Amino acid sequence: MPPAPADVLASKPLDGGWGWMVVIGAHISIGFAYSTPKALSIFFKDIQEDLQAGYSEIAWISSIMLAAMYAGGPVSSMLVNRFGSRPIVIMGGLMCGVSMVTASFGSSIAYLYFCIGVIGGCGLAFNLNASLTIISKYFLARRPLANGLAMAGSPVFLCFLAPLNQYLLGTYGWRGSLLILGGLMLNCCVAGALMRPVCKPLSCALQQNVDRPNKCKTKIKGSCVKNTKKFVDLSFFRDRGFVIYLIGNVMFIFGAYAPIVFLSTYAVSQGVEKYSAAYLLSIMGFVDMFVRPGTGLVANSKWIRPRIQYFFSFAMVFNGTYTLLVVYAVFFGVGFGMVFALIFECLMDLMGNQRFPSAVGLVTIMECFPMLLGPPAAGLLVDIFGDYKYLFLMCGSVITTGGLFLFIMNIYNYHMLEKEKRAKDRERNQTNIENQEQMSISAAEMEQPEAEETEMSAAQQDPESAETK
Repeated sequence: MPPAPADVLASKPLDGGWGWMVVIGAHISIGFAYSTPKALSIFFKDIQEDLQAGYSEIAWISSIMLAAMYAGGPVSSMLVNRFGSRPIVIMGGLMCGVSMVTASFGSSIAYLYFCIGVIGGCGLAFNLNASLTIISKYFLARRPLANGLAMAGSPVFLCFLAPLNQYLLGTYGWRGSLLILGGLMLNCCVAGALMRPVCKPLSCALQQNVDRPNKCKTKIKGSCVKNTKKFVDLSFFRDRGFVIYLIGNVMFIFGAYAPIVFLSTYAVSQGVEKYSAAYLLSIMGFVDMFVRPGTGLVANSKWIRPRIQYFFSFAMVFNGTYTLLVVYAVFFGVGFGMVFALIFECLMDLMGNQRFPSAVGLVTIMECFPMLLGPPAAGLLVDIFGDYKYLFLMCGSVITTGGLFLFIMNIYNYHMLEKEKRAKDRERNQTNIENQEQMSISAAEMEQPEAEETEMSAAQQDPESAETK
């Protein structure tokens, strides 16, 4: 496949036009990327009974899928830089469709791990990163609006995909549902076709071809090496603020996804009707849809913005009857939306715009581990104790601990930053004083020879005046 250099802008982004069609395509691909691992939990109870699997074993399906989606981010970014967004999203859509179709014929849980988890997760990674990248090529002034509309695909798709999966499950079983879901996910290929590369001005393209006819291979190799170093920059671990952020973020990720994976199954075990249990995920997605932009507006206010790290802590846990489960879904949706509205904004606040791409690549790699281990660990508690309450207690305590850790350590970090700033100011002032003293000494040394020359010239003039008299 030939490279797609046209994805690189040589002029100002259009901020409209075909870019809105690109936003629609990104809305679809991002919607499937974020909602599919959550909505698949509708099938888990039937898959568990059919394949004789435990709660911990069944939870690995979503965990592997999420971990592959996050771990594939750096690889996806390098492929997008090489080939452009359109072919990568189309390839991701094909992988997602094939993963679901082949999984529908599975007869073992390990087979589902590979098909849904590995193949499907990598396909979602290609969809997600390529969609986010192409938006930056089409928009500049309206980029926050375009990104917001594209990211809204996550809660919108979760609202509709959860009850749809429950309907398909009741009508066709989990195998037929996965087959149909695979066909639906092929719409990501259509979304990718909308992501037309931004064409450079012809004069610029011809000039680049004249100036660099024999440097393409060298540039590609250098770009690959540069991208590899970019996404594995271990120097960030020397940054105190980054380490604090990373620890709190890892704790949140470990406890955040297990309640979503097991929520509908837990509701059914409490006697809730299956469609009502599926609507819990829809309620969570609906609340998330409005909380994310609202949280962004609050975080951008002049009162919150200077101390946005303090705003990055949340935990809320409920369980009981369906009414309380609805309350739990609402509050968890609020908290989930708040955290994910702030999670990258806080990282940008810490690292700055220049270092953010490298930092986010490293963070997504580190997030794979808690995302991979969290839901299976929670499922293991259900297998051991036979009660879901220990799952929610464990997840709630981990998230709460992570939030308290962030709050306390950010107080410490801000205090140390102020202390270091004062020390640097004192050092700078001391250096300025020493420089001024040195300049004064130098000036005095320069003035002394001038004074001696003046005295000598005066002494020479005195005898002449005496002879004249």
